[in-house]
Amino acid sequence: MITYTKARTKDELEQILQLQQKNLFENLSEDERITQGFVTVKHSFEILKKMNDSCKHTIAVYNDKVVGFALSMTKEFSNDIPILQPMFIEISKSVTDDNYITMGQICIDKEYRGLGIFRGLYKFMKTEICASRFSSIITEIDIKNKRSLKAHEAIGFQKIKDYKSGDKIWRLVKLQV
Repeated sequence: MITYTKARTKDELEQILQLQQKNLFENLSEDERITQGFVTVKHSFEILKKMNDSCKHTIAVYNDKVVGFALSMTKEFSNDIPILQPMFIEISKSVTDDNYITMGQICIDKEYRGLGIFRGLYKFMKTEICASRFSSIITEIDIKNKRSLKAHEAIGFQKIKDYKSGDKIWRLVKLQV
């Protein structure tokens, strides 16, 4: 049985990083990127832990193994991850409600996809992480990541805008909590 919880231990954070590593854009074939999706940002343990200390990450666990995660990132980290700085600039230009949490990355282990974990992670994040602190969840998706775009749209994320940063086009999306 898959359970959803808040990341609490060093081992869970390390498992998040291992799952992230397996799904980084540069570690997947072009076919895998197209059919399975990918993640872009590579976090250090230190920044991942700081983010978790500020607002717990959501994890899906099966037999003590992290099989999915949704990272929580508050505005205080807007300058800590260079590739995400443009996202925070675009949010400040486009979003009037300042009471949001940024979902810093979501990933499901390939062996556990298609089981509803994506929905489960966001449901837990909305009810257990956000409900008392935030009115919305905002994230961005590389527009080449069609699987992620479809999944976010299917659970109710609304497009705020597309914007270009470097050689990528990003879609900024928002979900009311």
